[in-house]
Amino acid sequence: MHDQPLTGAVALVTGAGSGIGAATARRLAGDGAAVTLVAHRRDRVVQVANDIARQGGEVVALEADITEADRADDMVQDTLDRFGRLDILVNNAEVRLLGSALHATIEEWDQMISLNVAGLVHVTHAALPHLIYAATTSPREVADLVNVGSAAERVVRPGSSVYGLTKSGLNAFTESLRQELLGERVRVSVVEPGAVDDGQENRLGDSARDAARWPTDGIEGLRPDDVADAISYIVTRERRVAVNGMLVRAGDQTW
Repeated sequence: MHDQPLTGAVALVTGAGSGIGAATARRLAGDGAAVTLVAHRRDRVVQVANDIARQGGEVVALEADITEADRADDMVQDTLDRFGRLDILVNNAEVRLLGSALHATIEEWDQMISLNVAGLVHVTHAALPHLIYAATTSPREVADLVNVGSAAERVVRPGSSVYGLTKSGLNAFTESLRQELLGERVRVSVVEPGAVDDGQENRLGDSARDAARWPTDGIEGLRPDDVADAISYIVTRERRVAVNGMLVRAGDQTW
């Protein structure tokens, strides 16, 4: 395979300011794609974009609240204005707020539903016509939509009720789109990471941090680059190959 198999392709990655999203953006740029990075914090996404630009990559950084449908539309249009097409969408943006149902606030639950579900739907809806068009005009003869889920959808733990709800919904959404878009040459995939050392735990409150930590105590977690490798593998396959799902657990993870 060519050293840069995505040369000429354009990718959009949400949640690209840190963790899996930042690692994925760097990896796809290394594979030759021009990349649009989206995050809700401009300082973080600009830093990642600068790293990619220093390596010679084509990149644009956007600050956007994708829970607003109009902003998701604008974000996709900004990508088209800058690069002229959209071949790959990686829906990675999420928030994970863990804690018991008794002690969680409705605001925390709404925040997860707004970003993990509504944000996913808004960006996908805005991008789909352009992915379909890209599949008909690209030398690759295919486009890719990758949704980043979680192993939490497969093994539910206490304290993750609404987070698990959002990831279960993501899986159902992904599978329906996969079947719908087969004839359009748009591959639809889900990547389900297990325990990842991505820094999210550090942004949780005390009780939620405890809930996030206890299932992973003693486990050497995945690194964001490990998940980025999986995403790169999916989108760099020849057209005849569709990797529709990939579960990536830490080596010591039992659940």
